Amino acid sequence: MVYLWVKWMHILSATLLFGTGLGIAFFMWMAHRRRDASLIAETTRVVVIADTCFTAPAVVTQLITGWWLVQYLGIGFAAFWVKTALMLFVLVGACWLPVLWLQVRARNLALAAVTGNVPLPTGYYRVMRWWFWLGWPAFLGVLAIFWLMVSKPV
Repeated sequence: MVYLWVKWMHILSATLLFGTGLGIAFFMWMAHRRRDASLIAETTRVVVIADTCFTAPAVVTQLITGWWLVQYLGIGFAAFWVKTALMLFVLVGACWLPVLWLQVRARNLALAAVTGNVPLPTGYYRVMRWWFWLGWPAFLGVLAIFWLMVSKPV
């Protein structure tokens, strides 16, 4: 019974992690394309909250439940698919942590533009370029982790 609960939590948190990440990316990109500082400020405000409430707890849950499942099933961390998934998890995290900061920075720059009634500064566009390019390896890494979890290649 405990095994099924932990496995369910692992799958649910993986789904939440992927779905929230994809949703955040979509809404951030759509707001960015409008170039409307007030829309960007509001969207990024909500995105930062969503990352805090959903993505961060899902990351922690993934680590805890994944570790427990590997131990319980006696798979071992040396198994190719487990080791590769962990390396990808670190890669995704290495992209996600700066993205969090970039989202906060984009929010602050857009809010400053709204408050000052000025156009978005060039720094905002630089932040969004970094955000965009860091998002791709994170997105592809999560897809690869899903594939590894399902196929468990030797």
